[in-house]
Amino acid sequence: MHASHRSAHLYALPSSPEGHCDLAARTSPPLLTLPHARKLGTSIRATAQVFHDPVSLALLERVQRVAPSDANVVIIGATGTGKELIARHVHDLSQRRDAPFVAVNCGAFSENLAESELFGHEKGAFTGAIAHKPGWFEAANGGTLFLDEIGDLPLAIQVKLLRVLQEREVVRLGSRRSIPIDVRIIAATNVRLQDAVAAGHFRQDLYYRLQVVQLAIPRLRERPLDILPLAYHFLHEYRQRLGYGAARIDAEGERKLRQHDWPGNIRELENAIHHALLICQDDCLRAEHFHLSHVERRLDYAVAAAGERGNDPLHALEQALQGLFNQSQEGLFEKIEDTIFRTAFEFCERNQVQAARLLDISRNVLRARLIRNGQISALK
Repeated sequence: MHASHRSAHLYALPSSPEGHCDLAARTSPPLLTLPHARKLGTSIRATAQVFHDPVSLALLERVQRVAPSDANVVIIGATGTGKELIARHVHDLSQRRDAPFVAVNCGAFSENLAESELFGHEKGAFTGAIAHKPGWFEAANGGTLFLDEIGDLPLAIQVKLLRVLQEREVVRLGSRRSIPIDVRIIAATNVRLQDAVAAGHFRQDLYYRLQVVQLAIPRLRERPLDILPLAYHFLHEYRQRLGYGAARIDAEGERKLRQHDWPGNIRELENAIHHALLICQDDCLRAEHFHLSHVERRLDYAVAAAGERGNDPLHALEQALQGLFNQSQEGLFEKIEDTIFRTAFEFCERNQVQAARLLDISRNVLRARLIRNGQISALK
């Protein structure tokens, strides 16, 4: 969690990155960067966003249309796609640009701590409350409150958040005095909130209160023309940080970057460039220098094996589903869902965080389903 008056920076990429001859990077696409990223705890966040691919340009146009309003916004995107960058840019284009931008990770605290952090507390409100403390809503007063991973917010806190949004006032823990607040909410999630509502993990009334405007950030693999401009941005950034001279990516390296699936999105690309720059022996980053994620390699092997058998995995899945449909089983949809959750959990070697990321859902949703299926104990 952190508060910052600084916005994301939007500018054009250099017109001719050193050593780069790819057309995509020479067209100077807009580049959005997170200021002082290392000071903001961005260990799993994307620190840059580029708008060169038509899909990204459409997103940028939508951001520019909705940002000047005061409407609440929900940003949907997988981990590492740059949700906070977009949120900061929305803030920067709004009438609140000179007021605070406060970012809060809703999955970072327990239910008891969440109430105190969001709404504040008075001295003596609980053991350890040795002084009164304003909450994040008060810190963001007049500006924008960015609620990251809002799908992980406990239901009890969702009720209180809804009341704050309706009444536009907060009551600190241990107090009876209401404090007026004027805050624009930008929420972000890596899961479909509609599914969380259907599963009973997210309040429907809060969903409709927040979902005035939706901004969907595509995965990096869905906007392939952004890959190389981003790669060269990170190459330039880390080359300067490490004090290295000129560096380039050879043609085979560029091909590998373009063809990789990027399950970790922009953040994985940034790490791949950093790693390659550290281990290369000269000024050229080659295909063998790029570190790809463990899960992605396993997926590649599975797809390759299916190809050798002459089978498209999705086609095989369709055939299997048709066979199940012909059997007219009761509760078929639930059985299929259970199989997906169970298989993903085992595929990720029973690692809940990795399985949730693989399925693009929150860990809370995954955990609830695994408990229901008997895969894990409710005590774990």
